[in-house]
Amino acid sequence: MTVLSDSAATLAAAAPATVRSQVTIPLRFPDGFAATAEMLTFRGLADGKEHLLLALGEWEQALLHQDPAGPAPLVRLHSECLTGDVFGSLRCDCGPQLRESVEQIADAGGFLLYLRQEGRGIGLYSKLDAYALQDAGLDTYEANLALGHGEDEREYTAAAQMLGALGATTVRLLSNNPDKAAQLTALGIDVTEQLPTGVHLSAANHRYLTAKRDHTGHTLDLPAAVGPRPDARAGELRGRAAGAMDAGTNPNLPTHDEMLSRLDGLIPRLRERAEETERIRRLPESTMAELEEAGVFRLLSPKAVGGFGLGVETYAQAVRRLGRGCASTAWTVGHLIEHVWMLARWPQDIQDEVFANGPAPLAAATGAPVGVAEKVPGGFAISGRWSFASGVMHSGWVLLAAQHDDIRLQCLVPISDVELLDVWHTAGLRGTGSNDIRAERLFVPERRTLDWALLAAADNPGSRIHQDPIIHAPMATLLNLVAPAATLGAAEQAVELFGGRMLVRKVKNTQENRQADSPLAQARFAQAYGLVVTARLHWEEALRVVSAAYERQPARLTDEERARHRLSLALSGEASAEAVRLIMAGSGGSAHRLPHPLQRIQRDVNVLINHPTLTMDPILEQSGRGLLGLGFTVPAF
Repeated sequence: MTVLSDSAATLAAAAPATVRSQVTIPLRFPDGFAATAEMLTFRGLADGKEHLLLALGEWEQALLHQDPAGPAPLVRLHSECLTGDVFGSLRCDCGPQLRESVEQIADAGGFLLYLRQEGRGIGLYSKLDAYALQDAGLDTYEANLALGHGEDEREYTAAAQMLGALGATTVRLLSNNPDKAAQLTALGIDVTEQLPTGVHLSAANHRYLTAKRDHTGHTLDLPAAVGPRPDARAGELRGRAAGAMDAGTNPNLPTHDEMLSRLDGLIPRLRERAEETERIRRLPESTMAELEEAGVFRLLSPKAVGGFGLGVETYAQAVRRLGRGCASTAWTVGHLIEHVWMLARWPQDIQDEVFANGPAPLAAATGAPVGVAEKVPGGFAISGRWSFASGVMHSGWVLLAAQHDDIRLQCLVPISDVELLDVWHTAGLRGTGSNDIRAERLFVPERRTLDWALLAAADNPGSRIHQDPIIHAPMATLLNLVAPAATLGAAEQAVELFGGRMLVRKVKNTQENRQADSPLAQARFAQAYGLVVTARLHWEEALRVVSAAYERQPARLTDEERARHRLSLALSGEASAEAVRLIMAGSGGSAHRLPHPLQRIQRDVNVLINHPTLTMDPILEQSGRGLLGLGFTVPAF
């Protein structure tokens, strides 16, 4: 049952809604029943959603009878149910209730409020995820809890505002749900009578209706064929809930190998578009479409919101595979995947907002340099110019770092609220579109700000919501992986191209018919190949270190592990860059033509190794201190 806050009741009284529009709509249901409704829309609803009110029958006369002398308007609060209302799903009784309610209200005079509260307020995708958990044995309320939602997240302040806008302060309520009457009463609507709807029982919804009767006291007269489960059985099913959405029970979720196979299939087309990607300085729409179709951005997204919930190794391997096709694509996608993971660490109300349109909301994130946050009523005013916003050209949100006193905040802002500055004109990684962002005293509601220390911790707000282990990992687990993985993938592509080129290329001023027949060229190729193997071994060692810590509880790197992890990644990047340098030195002048992929790889790698996660001098210093047990002088380097 939803508990109504005092602030919600105050809001209904202090901020009345007004009618925005009214239009006549003739209705016809599949069974042939027809009615005419006046459909009203509103301004000023508390939750900002597009709720509807259907005025039916002699509703104007009913408004005059809001006293003991006559019947008050008959009202139903009907929560949207796409599966039941539109597609006739038999898993619930929403469709039949809607049909029945329209007829009863049309006869009596009153209002049907069609509220955009799919799945008792958790949204359509989450409702379908809950169906999957119900198939595994949970009831409708247990499934919501297993997904990190409340049993019933509906709140009826907007409904009270809509009724108030028409002067309907006394109503008869058509509902089996006692919570609706209680909330309306608390919001100042006098419910003189609660009339039950019919019982629309089917083989598919018997357990659903039984749970409503037994769990929340719905007034339903049902056969006793299915009673409440014993507590032991309920406990067993709750224990299964955490894993009920994995690949074992949901065959639509890809495994580690399946995900990487999808990415391998994209590599040829990424290579074909690499020149276009550089030219337009962002990922082409065709590339984004293929990435979305492959589900790449869902890789780290929680299963509860429709994501894949895969882990660190899959993520790192995904960036590496993409790097074999296009380093700019690998860099951009790696960060966009990572930022979905960051959004899943926020509190529930923010997750409801950002995941409302799907399991992979795209967001850029930047903290270089950190902006300034000034406390204002209701939130913060932030100002700054932030650089290196990779993926911003494809994002609907942006995460900006801003300092308030001694607290570093991460601020979630719609991309439409900030100014994008087209400044990304670079020698390499041109296709990432890592432009600047500017804002001047931009208001950010307090609920869209979060202390960076809390967000980065293993015990973050999202870890209380989602069962996926990756959400419980410290932020540093992923933040250092993109540049080394993209660099390794690019070097692997360079070795492949070099080998193929040697087998056909004739080198001037030599006796061999092709470069591959030269002993010196053979040695050069072997050296480059060995450097890439070295880079891969260092990279895999870094993954082993972080994976071992990730499996512990709490998931935290020791100082020695942290030093080994960062050192291995840096040495991997250095070996990859040296391999590319050797390859270019032996590839002749034609490899430096702009259309040639080797020159692009060289430029991309030169930019990558200057990223802080691969800059050797500070990493060597801090890693040496960590390995010697001297402690770090730079926190979270």
